Amino acid sequence: MNIGQAAQASGLSAKMIRYYESVGLLPGAARSESGYRVYGEADLHALRFIRRARDLGFTVPQTSELLTLWRDRSRASADVKAIALRHVAELEAKARALQAMSDTLEHLAASCQGDGRPDCPILDDIAGNVCCAPRGH
Repeated sequence: MNIGQAAQASGLSAKMIRYYESVGLLPGAARSESGYRVYGEADLHALRFIRRARDLGFTVPQTSELLTLWRDRSRASADVKAIALRHVAELEAKARALQAMSDTLEHLAASCQGDGRPDCPILDDIAGNVCCAPRGH
């Protein structure tokens, strides 16, 4: 299949497939006599694996590690589990950080009068409560 067909079958764009080839997640595709990329079933399985890993938020290096383990039939599942659990910890830390940002913005929005006056606690907070905010000319 060509890159367009592989893209459609994997749920990735042709641009992403070329990117994943360029960073080494996917070996360079075979080429037809006219120079077009040609993908087989093994490539399609790898592309679907990459897409799912990326959908789960794994980074390119983590996805590379997972691909290596997926291809290694003598792997230890403990190695895969360790990668997944490290990723879970990273996701939970990000979720806590996002919740803290949301809570802060919610508090600031509640403190803002939202009227025609220029005073705004949201901007004051973002500016670091600087005493001398810039004034219009």
